[in-house]
This record gives sequence, C-alpha cells and structure tokens, in this order.
Amino acid sequence: MNQTAANTESSIYQRVLLNINDGIAYVKLSRADKHNALDLTMFRAIVKAQQTIAKNPSVRVVIVHGAGESFCSGLDVRSVLANPLTGLKLLFKWLPGNANLAQQVSVGWRRLKVPVIMVLHGNCWGGGMQIALGGDFRIAANNTSLSIMEARWGLIPDMGGTVALRENLAADHAKRLAMTAQTITAEQAQAINLVTVIADNPMQVAKEMADSIINRSPDAIREIKRLCQSISYWQERKILAAETIKQLKILLGKNQKIAVKREQKNANIPYR
Repeated sequence: MNQTAANTESSIYQRVLLNINDGIAYVKLSRADKHNALDLTMFRAIVKAQQTIAKNPSVRVVIVHGAGESFCSGLDVRSVLANPLTGLKLLFKWLPGNANLAQQVSVGWRRLKVPVIMVLHGNCWGGGMQIALGGDFRIAANNTSLSIMEARWGLIPDMGGTVALRENLAADHAKRLAMTAQTITAEQAQAINLVTVIADNPMQVAKEMADSIINRSPDAIREIKRLCQSISYWQERKILAAETIKQLKILLGKNQKIAVKREQKNANIPYR
C-alpha cells in the first residue's frame, strides 16, 4: 500500500477492509457471517489497521463500522477456547502497563492523533463495546443493542474500554452496566452518555462530522483530542495493568468456570 497517497484501499487478513479516501480512513470490520465476532486474526487485523493509519499523514479522520447485521457481537468464544494458546496471545504483555493485543483494539484508537468516529448498528456487545469505547464519538443506528457483556462469563472488562468508561459515564452507570451485563437500546445508551448521537443513517452523520473536522486546523484538532482525554498517560497504564492482573486472578479461580458452565446451559451464545 502507498501510505502517503490520498486514496488507498486494502484488505487486512480478510478481516478488516481499510479504505483511505480524501483524508478519511474507513475501517470496516468484515466478518459479517459471524457478526464481526473477534477471533485472534481479527484482533491482529484491527491493530494492523491502526498502525497503518498512524503512519499515513494524509488521514485526518477515521470512521470505523461493521459489515452485515452487526457492528461487532464480541469475542468469538468458541474460536478462542478451541486453542488454549490464543488466550495467552491476547493477554501477553512485556510490562503490566503496556496494552496487550486485546486492549490495543480499544486503546489503539485513543492513541491515534486524529479523531475516530464509531458507526454502530445491530449488536455492539462485549468486545465490540470495548472497541466502540476507543472512539472519540459513537454514532448509533436506532436498532443498536449495546452491552458490556463480560460479567456473563464471570469476567471483568479487560480490553481497555474501562479507560473511556471512566471518562464518559458516571460511576454508577458504568458499574451497573459492567456488573449486570445488561443489554440496552441506543436511546438508553445516549441517556447515560455511552452513545453520542442516534441517527437513521449513522454513516451519513459520521461523514458530515468528518467533513466538518477536516475543514479545521489539524494541529488544533490533534491538541483538542489530547486535552479532552481526561485520563493521563500514567493513569491509563495503571488501568491497563489492573485490568490484566485482575482478569488473570479471576481466570485462575473457580467462580469464572462456574459462570461459563451456567451460560453454556442457559443459552447458546457464542460471543461475549
């Protein structure tokens, strides 16, 4: 790919389609047959897209959206459980404060110097919600269903979305969603600031917002993003470390295994 060209397009690991057009990087999650559920290959594809965008000076705004019926229905649990090494690859990091592969798909969007707009529709659950939280804005279709679903499987949210939750939601709302794994509507999400805008045509609204941003000074936009992210670099590292350490403790305990068995009996839900 010619990363300095104004218009480029590529398919990354057949999981993500990246199209850079006149300053806007369109990132499409492209595993529609699985509701864009996250397997190891898709984690890597999202991070590769982030890295490609970061190296391209022509990009002024990023729009992330999903193919098919959903934005992203979460982690493909069956795929991950099929190979015990996959979980280790997702959680491994050299230092506790670094972002592991699972966390990069959320915090990687925060670390880009340009604004990131998430266009949501259908299911935005678990890992999909964590990805959406990495964006600066979340434009949701009326039919969007949102959930921080990890507690259903006896886990804590461990993909970096906790950073944005602390910035955007009141503590009681954040804890309620994370503790109950409740599924909420776009309207309910907007009421607690989990969603920025609800629209009949969210992609159109995202493009209009992107065009408006492109007409402003890129230097000003970059600094505004940095200043408005209230979590400092060191606070972010502390949260990322805590997510991983606490999740590992939970995975070693018996209650998490009990939660998995309960969910497997209650419903045939392959995602979280």
